Amino acid sequence: MVTVAGGQARWISSSPEFDEVVATHFERFPGNGRTARLIGRNHAGFLRDIDIFTEAEMALEPVYADFLIPRGLGIGVATAIASPSGESFILHAERERREGPIDGEQIARLDRMRPHLARAMLLSARLDFERARGATQALEAMGLPAAVLDRSGRPLSINGLLAAMIPDVAQDRLSRLTLTNPAADMLLETALATMGQNASGAVVRSIPIAQEGDRPPLIVHLSPVRGAAHDVFTRARTILVVTPVVLGDAPSAAVVQGLFDLTPAEARLAALIAAGSRPRDAAATLGVTEETARTTLKRVMAKTGLHRQSELVGLLRGARIGTTGEGAA
Repeated sequence: MVTVAGGQARWISSSPEFDEVVATHFERFPGNGRTARLIGRNHAGFLRDIDIFTEAEMALEPVYADFLIPRGLGIGVATAIASPSGESFILHAERERREGPIDGEQIARLDRMRPHLARAMLLSARLDFERARGATQALEAMGLPAAVLDRSGRPLSINGLLAAMIPDVAQDRLSRLTLTNPAADMLLETALATMGQNASGAVVRSIPIAQEGDRPPLIVHLSPVRGAAHDVFTRARTILVVTPVVLGDAPSAAVVQGLFDLTPAEARLAALIAAGSRPRDAAATLGVTEETARTTLKRVMAKTGLHRQSELVGLLRGARIGTTGEGAA
């Protein structure tokens, strides 16, 4: 299912086994002629690819020639449904090209179902949107930039505070919400994939973003939508919240553990490092060997996506990155 507003098409949902194809399709061909022609026909029923493109045209249209046909696709059927709000919803079904286009009898069956599908699509999409918007607005009232993401990391709703951070901190791309900082975005991508594979056992993930210019360091928190909440947010999988680091003083181990997915031992070491201790001194304080302390510190670095001890100190103290501490090696 796709929504189109202001000429911009956005993928809403798809069959899980079809996600990769759809994501790549929208990433590579965001403004393809396939969508434009379907909406342009203004047809109150289902249309096949062969109804809106000739074989000769498909051979020249990049979305077909370079993507769909090489994958054995491009033989689907779709319908566009206009909503009172001005946006359109597209319901699309694909089949393998070797099977050939579906016949008139199947089209007639789909057309008979279309009024019921239209009502379900409009109600479901609008209800999900309003619930997601309500959640992000509530977080905005608390002063928190936030977004509600679907299972692929695409935003269902972004509040005004987070929207103001685009594109400096985040970017709303067709495939998913991304972070502008490459290291932080790699952690985000991994966290979203992990949550998608095991949502029932997912925990809150926290991702640091180093300070840039006058902007303080930030922590991006990902909280999975589970249990009863998932019954309310049917398409939502994750709530993303951004908080600034304005501690000023070295935080306690409890605060550090709360900010990141650290074990108690990792949090105690990180807190000591943030307070200015060297790994050797921190090891003595904790009653472990220096080698153990350095190994633990490497795990902390891996979990926070940082590379130098000075970056960790700067992040936890809310200081400018690179002005405090020493290398982690």
